[in-house]
Amino acid sequence: MRRSLPVFLAFLLLILPASHAPAGAEPAIGVAMDDFSYTDTSAEPANQTAAHERRLSAFMAALRRDIDADRRYRLVRSIQDGAAFKVIGGIQKTSTLVQWAKVAVIDVGAKKVVMDKLYTFRGDNDESWERAEIFVSREVMAALGTPAPIALAVFEFELDDNTAAPAAGPTAADASYLAEVTTAVRDTLGQAGRYRIVDVRGAREDAVKNRALRDCGGCDAAIAGQLGAEQSLIGVVRRVSRTEYTVGFQVRDARTGTVVSRGDSGLRMGADYSWTRGAVRLVSDRLLDGVAQP
Repeated sequence: MRRSLPVFLAFLLLILPASHAPAGAEPAIGVAMDDFSYTDTSAEPANQTAAHERRLSAFMAALRRDIDADRRYRLVRSIQDGAAFKVIGGIQKTSTLVQWAKVAVIDVGAKKVVMDKLYTFRGDNDESWERAEIFVSREVMAALGTPAPIALAVFEFELDDNTAAPAAGPTAADASYLAEVTTAVRDTLGQAGRYRIVDVRGAREDAVKNRALRDCGGCDAAIAGQLGAEQSLIGVVRRVSRTEYTVGFQVRDARTGTVVSRGDSGLRMGADYSWTRGAVRLVSDRLLDGVAQP
């Protein structure tokens, strides 16, 4: 499935008609969606074909119902029936507890892929499939609607020094590297177009000034809201030793304080100057490139 979907995408873009809207088409935007494929490569001894077919059928029914419930869209059978967008995808079970979902949305008129993401979800029961459908549905709807960029407050990355004899606080060199990390992450997210980076220099709270947002119980969300942001991002570099570190981040909804995304790089080897590379790769993988975890 992972190899076949990109090939099918390329082929589909070649054969799409130049125009997708017939004369007199109703205002609602047409969306065509084929049933997703399913592949089980987990090598489990039990034959679960019937259960997988039932869950996939329920997944597709719910996804179509979510789209059809939005009056901006109407489901159509095919591109020839006036679809402005085509949704395709497939699900692969890779192990007992891990499944992948590959989903793409194509703008038919522009012959352009507007979304192409790989998701991973844990579990293989009705509840895990329902959670995955809710997450995928939200992402597909966002791609169809081309939403405005999310206003995101990216606060300065903080240092959590777990070495045997940490300094009283970040050294001048540490502060310089942390500033590089923060700037690089802001630039990466801002340039991607999905986020509008909010200026946080107006924040005067002690947790911000003392670089202690990681220990404030989620106060970053309220601070971000006061700055006009929709979401907040805090990041932490954890120094395990002089040559080992981890990078983590957490994103909260500024209105509710709910954690909407988080990521951790796991242990990495490298000197302080490699913090930036690790942080940029982490946020790119988790927030931009679609390896998302609902």
